[in-house]
Amino acid sequence: MEHVPALDEDLKKTLGPATAKVLAEQLGLHTALDLLHHYPRRYAERGELTPLTELADQLDEHVTVVAQVADARILTFNGGRGKRLEVTITDGSGRLQLVFFGAGVHKPHKDLLPGTRAMFAGKVGMFNRKLQLAHPAYELLSADASDEDAAGAFASRLIPIYPACAKLESWKITKCVDAVLPAVRETVDPLPAALREGRALVPLTEALLKIHRPATKADIEDARRRLKWDEAFVLQVALARRRHADSQLPAVPRRPTPGGLLDSFDAKLPFTLTDGQLKVSAEIFDDLATSHPMHRLLQGEVGSGKTMVALRAMLAVVDSGGQAAMLAPTEVLAQQHHRSITEMMGELAEGGMLGGSDRGTKVVLLTGSMGMPARRRALLDLVTGEAGIVIGTHALIEDKVQFHDLGLVVVDEQHRFGVEQRDALRSKGKQPPHLLVMTATPIPRTVAMTVFGDLETSVLDQLPAGRSPIVTHVVPAQDKPHFLARAWERVREEVENGHQAYVVCPRIGDDDETAGSKKKKAAAEADGDKRPPLAVLEIAEQLARGPLAGIRVEVLHGRMDPADKDDVMRRFAAGEVKVLVATTVIEVGVNVPNSTVMVIMDADRFGVSQLHQLRGRVGRGTAPGLCLLVSEMHEASPARARLAAVAATLDGFELSRIDLEQRREGDVLGQAQSGVRSSLRMLAVIEDEEVIAEAREEATRVVAEDPGLQGLPGLRTALDALLDTEREQYLEKG
Repeated sequence: MEHVPALDEDLKKTLGPATAKVLAEQLGLHTALDLLHHYPRRYAERGELTPLTELADQLDEHVTVVAQVADARILTFNGGRGKRLEVTITDGSGRLQLVFFGAGVHKPHKDLLPGTRAMFAGKVGMFNRKLQLAHPAYELLSADASDEDAAGAFASRLIPIYPACAKLESWKITKCVDAVLPAVRETVDPLPAALREGRALVPLTEALLKIHRPATKADIEDARRRLKWDEAFVLQVALARRRHADSQLPAVPRRPTPGGLLDSFDAKLPFTLTDGQLKVSAEIFDDLATSHPMHRLLQGEVGSGKTMVALRAMLAVVDSGGQAAMLAPTEVLAQQHHRSITEMMGELAEGGMLGGSDRGTKVVLLTGSMGMPARRRALLDLVTGEAGIVIGTHALIEDKVQFHDLGLVVVDEQHRFGVEQRDALRSKGKQPPHLLVMTATPIPRTVAMTVFGDLETSVLDQLPAGRSPIVTHVVPAQDKPHFLARAWERVREEVENGHQAYVVCPRIGDDDETAGSKKKKAAAEADGDKRPPLAVLEIAEQLARGPLAGIRVEVLHGRMDPADKDDVMRRFAAGEVKVLVATTVIEVGVNVPNSTVMVIMDADRFGVSQLHQLRGRVGRGTAPGLCLLVSEMHEASPARARLAAVAATLDGFELSRIDLEQRREGDVLGQAQSGVRSSLRMLAVIEDEEVIAEAREEATRVVAEDPGLQGLPGLRTALDALLDTEREQYLEKG
């Protein structure tokens, strides 16, 4: 009788230790169930050849192609001592060269005769400006009945192409899947029967068989539709249970006092709030007035006035007798927020001080680099309740920091903080405080969470009056060096007109680089990167000696002493420094309305959302902003396409979708944002928004009827598999 592997059985038993080791280390697959959920990336058809024209986008990636040999020839070199076999393959749309060297040329020379069809797998490389695969693994696709192995393995018309790795080609994974396929009959279906029937979805067993061994394209569609629903629904149930649990937690309702601090602040504002700011504030005030914790994400365009909305929420909480804490990702930003908030509040930020308003409160700053006397004073103000508002960095999370009555936590640039850090701050309240997280450009995981509806979301997409448009251009430094020269002329013109400029570089500079970053740099060079990324210290020196000679140029980066950083920022804000050459330390929150131009060097090394964040630092006054994206990448490269997308739109939400489509959504439940370990295998957040929205409705209904899922053991099992301990904690902490 055949061995049917158990779903949780280690693959060593079924496939042997060597293969199991590669699957575990390279692809993260440990059990039969893991392998059943390792779906084919696409399918090659016997009658149709794979487009080789798409390989240009996959340089340095492992690919599998199905093609036909056009010609093969052996060449000699080194005076006849060396041999090289060159094979040209075609699929009707394009051609690709394969190369084999040395003693390894004889077998492929015998196998790969013109007219032979085969599957080839290898890493796409470039030689003499042509794409090639060097020493690819191959499997002949012979339809000849005498070749029983090949005919048997590829008898089906649709050949599954699996995500593979160098040590295990797609066709070997096919054989591994064959070994565990009998286990599908043990799978437990997580979807409630009524839901499955109501939506005409095939049973799970059938879906898994059809995704791995489809007879027709309709089989693939049936399987995909079903498996997408599994992922969306199980995930939505996890999020619905968390929302349900959140709604059971107690929180102190925080309502502003009529005629109190908030009213006094609104009365002295020199401008009118936008409709968007008023609408979002109303949503936040409604949440703050409830007896369970607010859990809201405020997504706002760069410069849309999120800080103003957050400040009004903090003032409402102070009005009700509580305290509010704002967590910023960098000292530069914490200091900037503290300065701008105390300026906006005026005498209202001087509660208890001479000349302060009797309705006011203290606004304190807490960062890691503060001197001991100032730090002690700030800590005392927090524990006594004297300070209603505190703005700080990670220093706020330390054990020593105690609050009198923490009512609201505002997290700025939510993606810069781990869940543990946000959780540590929330745990400082006597009861769970309300939570407002803000982001200027939703990064992929945030977009994913938003689409999944885990947080209540408010959107600010209206710019306050007086903000100027920003024009963005790509500067192709390699193809057109005179464009870069013109960029520096533009910077000089802006400075001569009384304005200021930023120049952003990806790296600080060599002089004091750590051993780790030197290693990274050497690895990048060995990996074929033409040169290390441009550095702040080098570019600043070149500019001061060359195109910007005679203009006050200074640097700002993360390794500077905090007092020096603050000093440079103050002098830049005061207009003394004309050009600031910086790292991404200026990415968020830095507000110098007189800055009108930004040049981003090696722009292709930044993400789409990061470029959008950076450019939001210019055009903050009445003069129009200009952003120049400098790149040496080739015009046809994906990196240049990304830059063109940034230049084409100022809509951060549109850009975040582009970013998400390119980077995938990371692990929607975990903390990775790279997309490496995604809990989504079949579901694509952008394409499948409808499925996700429908699954959310179904999940909310199921959890409302049966929060413990007592009547749905299959769903409980699927949730346990999805939520390992780490993710379970992630969900609980939020």
